[in-house]
Amino acid sequence: MSQVLIVIDEPDDWAPYYPSERVITFADYLALPARQQQRVRVINLCASYDYRSEGYYCSLLAEARSHNVLPSVRTLNDLALPQLYKLQLSQAIPALAKLPLPAEGSERVVKSYFGRCADPALQPLARALFDRFACPVLEIHLQANPQWEIVELKICSHRDLNEAEETEFAEALDNFSNKVWRQHKKPSNTRYDLAILVNPEEKLPPSDGAAIKKFVSAGRELGLSVELIGPGDYMRLSEFDALFIRETTAIDHHTYRFAKKAEAEGLVVLDDPTSILRCTNKIYLADLFSNNKVPAPRTCILRRGDEESLKSALAELGLPMVVKIPDGSFSRGVVKVHSEEELHTKLDELFAESSLLLAQEFLYTEFDWRIGVLDNKPLYACRYYMAKNHWQIYNHGSKKTVSGGFSTLPTFEVPKPVLQAALKATKPIGRGFYGVDVKESAGKGYVIEVNDNPSIDSGVEDQYLGKELYRLILQEFIRRLDARKAGQE
Repeated sequence: MSQVLIVIDEPDDWAPYYPSERVITFADYLALPARQQQRVRVINLCASYDYRSEGYYCSLLAEARSHNVLPSVRTLNDLALPQLYKLQLSQAIPALAKLPLPAEGSERVVKSYFGRCADPALQPLARALFDRFACPVLEIHLQANPQWEIVELKICSHRDLNEAEETEFAEALDNFSNKVWRQHKKPSNTRYDLAILVNPEEKLPPSDGAAIKKFVSAGRELGLSVELIGPGDYMRLSEFDALFIRETTAIDHHTYRFAKKAEAEGLVVLDDPTSILRCTNKIYLADLFSNNKVPAPRTCILRRGDEESLKSALAELGLPMVVKIPDGSFSRGVVKVHSEEELHTKLDELFAESSLLLAQEFLYTEFDWRIGVLDNKPLYACRYYMAKNHWQIYNHGSKKTVSGGFSTLPTFEVPKPVLQAALKATKPIGRGFYGVDVKESAGKGYVIEVNDNPSIDSGVEDQYLGKELYRLILQEFIRRLDARKAGQE
């Protein structure tokens, strides 16, 4: 668990707020020992962040001491030069586009406190800017030309706030890190802090609510302090020792940014950003399988506008064939075509979403194997049966998504070729937690894909191992954290 320190210039600077032993002066911070056993999080509230000011040196020293500091030196440098921060505003453009259209020439100035602002309409914009330029108080200047544009960003001191703004600031600080005011007592048997990223809004999450509860329960039994976090908790990652992503991942998505930040902060993270990058793109996997001689269905890459690649795929794969968008999930963006006419129709639809597509020979099986692999070792095995009157395990109908049945069994009962194919597929990807989809045909295993955050649903994947499945996954976090602490990883 991290220690939170609020650094100010003088004790009087904190007079409008509740006293706290975590509030220290810059002089006190300078006097702290450079190395501390506990992880330290610094909220730098010095009056000035100008280059060579005490506020600037506070952030600089915090980074030198491996303390997690807000704002970072990079943020201070970026916000000091418009030509730097204006190059990094693309993340805020979607939030700007959703704002009500103003009268041309309109101007607005709004303050954001730790990514929060009083106007609900501007909250997504404040959040997006905080994720990129994390600082306690950010002044945002907007101008209509004719749509809203960011014309200036300015980092401000909390000392310049009026009474109403001070109240908003204090509430935002409290919300941003409740550990500042309410340091929970850590049970004596708790060794590490684990964050589990979930999204209640996700329709098909990799773990249902019951499974998440089982992870939390297993974590506490193992001595982990477990907390569920959501997409809005990006800046809280430094409070934890490890991150477990239980939300469907994608590259152009907050899950990938969470994984990247967690890795940069030194957390143990499953799944890591490299695994996400490799697993979420089927083009990459197809090339990886080919180069590493992983048994897989015959596969061709189709390029938009390249008729020769299409003719080659038809000659090599025949019909029916399966065509896939490279980054689809849960059987989305995957079609089976039976004729050349149907193929051209589907290609027009799919090429509108991606310049490259994957064509694969169709292998009929009554079920797909899913082998769960953790750190290159088999963990569990399931047979997912095809949805009724459908060729996939998921059927995304017009009204709802339905899936076929399943059966879960111990890994030692899995046919050897299936298990070997799964392990051969994950080895060149990494040491993460993977779900390998394998088809069994004529006594051989053919890898369809590798998922970086496989499904763990209560009563499905845990049907054979029960609560031990949750313990085994979380024990891997503890093993890695212990090894890192001992300097072995």
